[in-house]
Amino acid sequence: MVKTAEQPEVRKASNSQPQVWLAVETSTRVGSVAVWRDRLAFEQTLGIHGAHSELLLPAIDHALAVTQTAPDEVAAFVVGSGPGSFTGVRIAASLAKGWSMARGTPLYAYSSLLSVAAGCGAAGPVCALFDARRGQVYGACYELTTQGATEQLAPGVWRIEELLEQLSQRRLTPTFAGEGAIVHGEVIRRLAGDARVLPEHLGIPRAASLLWLRSVAPELGFVPQPELWEPLYVRDWRVPEGQE
Repeated sequence: MVKTAEQPEVRKASNSQPQVWLAVETSTRVGSVAVWRDRLAFEQTLGIHGAHSELLLPAIDHALAVTQTAPDEVAAFVVGSGPGSFTGVRIAASLAKGWSMARGTPLYAYSSLLSVAAGCGAAGPVCALFDARRGQVYGACYELTTQGATEQLAPGVWRIEELLEQLSQRRLTPTFAGEGAIVHGEVIRRLAGDARVLPEHLGIPRAASLLWLRSVAPELGFVPQPELWEPLYVRDWRVPEGQE
């Protein structure tokens, strides 16, 4: 597994009360909110395009209302921890920490790149890529099973040629998914032979995928001290406005 941590004493649900989790993912221009009530109950995607703060809270209110969920029923808050848009990652992280600390709700955080790998449906290793601008990508490589995820290349920021060299050195021939794979698809196909690049709709980090990860690998994402937790920026977030 990528990491492990001791599980919390989670709230016990009675036979008449479902286990309820809330997930948010805003690391890219397509965000999402999802609610789990013993299974996936609701998911909404958001065309964020820089409007994270305006759209996220109303979307959460809507998700809770549609699933007839009171905020105090939420037994776990699950967040995509980045990397990605600095603004999006910061807003989701701040909301997740604030909710967890104010309500005592256990917090779970999974890499947004892992969310792509978990939701793309590909067998074997998956290299998830986000466009990092400046000719770079955020990337990581995972292999998913029904028990969780094995990290084969840790999240980082590279030029696409450097990342492909890293994969070659590890003898990995993954499927590529995510907006970064679309942007750099021509280079990937040229340098990685018959590499498979998934279409755009299969490379979106989804809140529903975060909920699935929480269901199969809670120890992978559990945050023991939410007040000390920071999201996965990978590179320095202090960049000039508009250049994230």
